[in-house]
Amino acid sequence: MDQVGDLLNRHRFYNNIDGVGELSAGFMLLGFALLQWLQVHAPEGAIWHRMYVLILYVGGMCAAIHYGTKAIKKHITYPRTGFVECRKSERWRAAAIAAPLGALVSAGVAVALWRHWDISAAVSLFGLAFAACYAWGIARAVRWKWVIVWAIALESFVIAFLPASVFGALAGDSWVTHPVRTKLVGAWLLSLMSYGAMLLISGSISLWLYLRHTQAPVQEEQ
Repeated sequence: MDQVGDLLNRHRFYNNIDGVGELSAGFMLLGFALLQWLQVHAPEGAIWHRMYVLILYVGGMCAAIHYGTKAIKKHITYPRTGFVECRKSERWRAAAIAAPLGALVSAGVAVALWRHWDISAAVSLFGLAFAACYAWGIARAVRWKWVIVWAIALESFVIAFLPASVFGALAGDSWVTHPVRTKLVGAWLLSLMSYGAMLLISGSISLWLYLRHTQAPVQEEQ
C-alpha cells in the first residue's frame, strides 16, 4: 500500500522536487508583504495607492516568478530528472481554490480596515488554513516537510498572542492611525513575512538536496 501511495504522489513530489514551487510561493508572499508595507507607510496620496501601480506591481512580480521558474526547470530540473507534466485537472483545482480564497481574504481585510473591525485573531486562522493546504499539497509527498507544517501552525498561534506594541512597530509612523487598523495591518504583515520566510527556507533546503543528489548530464565531446 505504501508503494501505491508513493506512485500516486509521485507527480506531486516531482512538481516541487527542486523546491522551486515553494520558492516561488515564498517570493510571492514576501512581494505582497513589501507592497503592503509600502502602502502602509506611504502617504494616502502616494502612487502606491493607485490601482494601475498595483496592477503593474503584481503583474511584474507574477511574470518574474513564472519565467524564473520556467528557466530553472528548463536548465536545471528537466536535464537532470526529465520532464513530467502535472495533470491539468490538478492545476485547475489548485487555481479554483487559491483564487477565490485569496480574493476573499483580501476583501475581508479591506472591509475590516474600513469598518475598524478587530479581526486580527482571524489572521491566525488564515495561517492554520495555510498550514493545512501546505500539508495536503506538499507535505503528503515529502515527510520531512511536516516540520514546516507544524512551524507554520506554531507561528499562527504566536502571532495571535503577540502584544499590540509589536504590531504597532510594524505599522507605526503611517497613515494607519486607528488602533484597530494598526493591529490588523501589523498582524497581516507579520503573517505574510513569516509564512513567506518559511517557504523560502523549505524551498532552499529542497533545492540544495536536489542539487546534491542529482547529477547534471555529461556533455559529449565533439
